[in-house]
Amino acid sequence: MKTLACALLLLPILAAFTASAQESNPIVVVKTSMGSFNIELYPDKAPVTVKNFLMYVDEGFYAGTLFHRVIDGFMIQGGGLDKEMNRKKTGAPIVNEAGNKLKNAVGTVAMARTGDPNSATAQFFVNVNDNTPLDYRDSSREGIGYCVFGKVVQGMDVVEKIKAVPTGVKNGMRDVPVTPVVIESITRAKAS
Repeated sequence: MKTLACALLLLPILAAFTASAQESNPIVVVKTSMGSFNIELYPDKAPVTVKNFLMYVDEGFYAGTLFHRVIDGFMIQGGGLDKEMNRKKTGAPIVNEAGNKLKNAVGTVAMARTGDPNSATAQFFVNVNDNTPLDYRDSSREGIGYCVFGKVVQGMDVVEKIKAVPTGVKNGMRDVPVTPVVIESITRAKAS
């Protein structure tokens, strides 16, 4: 009887553990011409942003795009320009979820945007420094910051290699890698 009572008491705990294990954050694999790295996404903290990013991932949108802006000590940005440095056509911009207050720390991944806080579409960047000026301060246009929606969890050495490539000016844009850093694909990691 004691065994049955103990088993019944443990069932809710086991059920909760199993449910949390099944609800693990999605991971994507970013395969580049310089190696691969994995990003864990945070749908609980940035649901609109993660849904938008995964839509582009699932469409194969990122295949053949570039890390077109590389600034050592700041970030590496990509996902919007093709190999000829032409902007790819994107969907509508999304709302800025930087109010989640996740920090733009080393290894975190955030959405790139224009001066309009709600202009992010497909481009993203990986922080290679703690970029506190990009963090949410308030809801004003100047204070809203850049929405962090994930973090590099494997392959940060590849990001470190990318951030160190020589850059120059191309098509009027600065900080462009002299040798293109191509995003060959971004795909969802297979569940293990």
